[in-house]
Amino acid sequence: MQSNKINLPDTIEQWRLEGSPKRIDSKNIFDYMNGAGELYLGYHFDHLWVYEYRDQSGNDILVELYHMKDSNDAFGLLSLDWGGEAETTMIAFPDALYGKGLLRVWSNNIYVRIMAMKETPVARDVILKLGKIIASNRSNPSPPKLLRVLEPILGSHWTLRRDRIGYFYSHLVLNSFYYLSHENILNLNHLTEAVIAAYEKTRKDHDQKRFHFLVINYPDHQQALMAMNGFVEAYLPDRKRENQPELKNENKNFYQIEDGWMGYKLQNRYLALVFECPDLESAREIMNGVNLNKYQQED
Repeated sequence: MQSNKINLPDTIEQWRLEGSPKRIDSKNIFDYMNGAGELYLGYHFDHLWVYEYRDQSGNDILVELYHMKDSNDAFGLLSLDWGGEAETTMIAFPDALYGKGLLRVWSNNIYVRIMAMKETPVARDVILKLGKIIASNRSNPSPPKLLRVLEPILGSHWTLRRDRIGYFYSHLVLNSFYYLSHENILNLNHLTEAVIAAYEKTRKDHDQKRFHFLVINYPDHQQALMAMNGFVEAYLPDRKRENQPELKNENKNFYQIEDGWMGYKLQNRYLALVFECPDLESAREIMNGVNLNKYQQED
């Protein structure tokens, strides 16, 4: 098992560590941050170490080390925001992103945020040095296996937006990616896992279209089926008596709603959903191109 012990320097350039690092856990996370705490608790959050560096000009540098249960959780936190540029001078994409004085790193089971109050060339160099110290000798596993369901191309030239991929467990986190309901209508919890992504294509008339693709992995087929039926009843109340699925290996349906065509497909313990498709033909083409059984065989 990889060690989580990280030793940061007391001084680095003109910055000096102010006091001892602070330990934050689920009991006091809301004292440290406001509503954003729900997003971190939506993953398997263990604890957080906070380091504050100060210089004489008041340009503080804040270091946050989020210790998660495993690598998938830390990757999920990074996926909450793909903003910034890949920091290839430190770690290869998608492990590190830097923008406007903020470095975010996925380093095995640790998610890292290092931020300067004011971005300067010297502060940027120090931030990257701290990032290298933290990530030193820490190998990264592959991204979560569930991301394999995201084909680079779906249907007729629908292209995956790699900067619009989110990995999560909680319906609260899902709503930060794509709002469905304030209630947990898909029965998401820490025993499920999900990935959501946007796909786009530009037509000949230069009109760009986009849909959202969501896949959830449940513990078993029965729970996936219950979630599908509950979703139809809550999200499509006027359609719940149409084509009621039975207990079988695969179910699929499509509906036109206010923002376009949506559809769902159940295969074993996997439930796939599409939202905002421009037409029924596109929704069918997309779902027909999704082979969740193939993913399950590789799992």
